[in-house]
Amino acid sequence: MTYCLKIFALISVLCSPIVAQTQQTYAEKLGFPKGKKVLIFHVDDCGMSYSSNQGAYKSMEQGVATSCSIMMPCPWAASFIHYLQKNNPKADAGLHLTLTSEWNDYRWPALAGFQQVPGLSDGDGCLHRSVEQVIKHASPDEVEREIRAQVERAKRLGWAPTHIDSHMGTLFAYPPFLERYVKVGIELGIPVMFPGGNNKMMIESMNLPLIKKMKADGTWKEGTKLEAKRYGLTDLFGEASKMGEKLWNAGLPVLDDLHTFSGDWKPAGNPSAEEWGKYKAQQWIETIKNMNPGVAMMIVHSSDITEEFKYVSGSGGSRLADMNSMMNPELKAYIEKEGIILTTFRELLERRKKVH
Repeated sequence: MTYCLKIFALISVLCSPIVAQTQQTYAEKLGFPKGKKVLIFHVDDCGMSYSSNQGAYKSMEQGVATSCSIMMPCPWAASFIHYLQKNNPKADAGLHLTLTSEWNDYRWPALAGFQQVPGLSDGDGCLHRSVEQVIKHASPDEVEREIRAQVERAKRLGWAPTHIDSHMGTLFAYPPFLERYVKVGIELGIPVMFPGGNNKMMIESMNLPLIKKMKADGTWKEGTKLEAKRYGLTDLFGEASKMGEKLWNAGLPVLDDLHTFSGDWKPAGNPSAEEWGKYKAQQWIETIKNMNPGVAMMIVHSSDITEEFKYVSGSGGSRLADMNSMMNPELKAYIEKEGIILTTFRELLERRKKVH
């Protein structure tokens, strides 16, 4: 399980015991046909590096990815925005709100400046390496100050973000941080990435080992929240559902579900880049088959790896496979054959404005 996924699991802290699940999906509320699966294939970490930018371009221009988000404190963020302004000014590009600087030597500081947000800054003057350190040292006021600084930099560069989300899930790791994240989105009218619907994929991903065991011995049953509670599975329906309602009532769109763990997908052995990408594409097909109807965001970290990326991170193989999976012809054909609807946060907001 990826670290980001573990952080999203902490949403469960917010959940109350029993809340009725809304029958109508947020996709239906937004005017999509009943029973349809509506997807946002979303490329995270744009602006993090040259390789990351190239992976995002190819995933969106040649693949099924429809959306992305930018890490504004990172060195290649401005370059990414300049490319979009020249080549795709209507691109669905939000902000990957960044409160950590996790790599060993390739790092970045808070945009607000370490004097303004000392609790977000380490001894190097950079953002902390881990989510735990952010929670330990930073105040909600500092977090909000940095969120606003990142939004402001995007605007100074001439880019209006289509949505906001959270790098490494940091803003989901601590309820006071989540409150500021939602507050800024509502105040500025920017869609906030938040899964407030059925959350089937989220629940299953958080409890994958248990579910695999139960499916193997025949004790797992698909279905209701009460069954999930019976098996001790994470309940995402309580306060998470209420937060979704809050965002919806504020005039913003809400996701029905979220998929975050494709970074863990790797075939056995030592696969080639092509084999790894094809494997991930097949995993996406299976994931789509098993998801509930509704609007869901599928996160990838596409990078077209260059030689120097090894000095940034050891995750290059998985990131290259993500990019290749987005361009995989079998995945494209499956989406078309099954009538899967691909969408963007830009479209979701336009649809939300039409709903009374």
